[in-house]
Amino acid sequence: MKTDLHIHSSSSDGKFTVTEIIKEAKNRNIDFLAISDHDNINCQPQAIAQATKAGIHYVTGVELNVTFSQPNFQNGRNVSLDFLGYQFDPQNKALLAKLETIAKYRQERASKILDNLNAEFKKENIACLTADDFRRIEESVDGTLGRPHIADYLVKKGIVKTRQEAFDKYLVKCDVPKFPLYLEEASKLIRGAGGKLVLAHPNDPHGTSLASLTKVLDEQTGIVKEKMLPHIDGVECWHSRNTPETTYHYVAFAKAQGLMMTGGSDCHQKPIMMGSVQIPDWVANQFI
Repeated sequence: MKTDLHIHSSSSDGKFTVTEIIKEAKNRNIDFLAISDHDNINCQPQAIAQATKAGIHYVTGVELNVTFSQPNFQNGRNVSLDFLGYQFDPQNKALLAKLETIAKYRQERASKILDNLNAEFKKENIACLTADDFRRIEESVDGTLGRPHIADYLVKKGIVKTRQEAFDKYLVKCDVPKFPLYLEEASKLIRGAGGKLVLAHPNDPHGTSLASLTKVLDEQTGIVKEKMLPHIDGVECWHSRNTPETTYHYVAFAKAQGLMMTGGSDCHQKPIMMGSVQIPDWVANQFI
């Protein structure tokens, strides 16, 4: 059985629509699938229907950005961590209401980021972004607006050459804090909707992970044990940016703590990686 439980669609920052993802998954012989967009579940009913029609077993998914701190690391400063919600009711009113609030905040945050960008552009004699530019960025998004969409627009405008250059040169320094969703509330939302909450890519070197607090694996799992266990149901043990050491460590930890184990490519379709991570067949059985 080929499994991928971490895929992003154009409803957040992926390049493919739901229809394109399901078609590609079918072509790649993926048997078990979840689309887990950032703070957005709008595509879930469509994904369920199309996956079922294609003969692909589907489980609802979402990726929530959580504000987290641990007093013994980084002087207790807040960092961003990602958590995956699975198998929840996509019509749950409390979950939908919170995601609507987060989406509204994302719009306000994006506007503030553009103000910060314009301050930088003035220093470099680059033409400032206008209200019309903001409208065009919004129009390019099917669902959740985020910094990747702004980065892509800067590429389109010729201000930078790549999305990564946009982040390195401007978007990191011009950032505005994300919506403060804390782990306890994220857990209540997902579990209250009948789902399970999973710590995503815990040692991801890109930074939205425990690696931003410590790169020592034993210290990472120590944080999970001390601060997260009452609120989570599992850990993402297989991921496209995992080293073999990371996977081995987190599988052993999850087994010792009785946690479920998930995995996925984290595919945004550039390049197309879905189905590329080798995930054991038994992972799907945890959702039955």
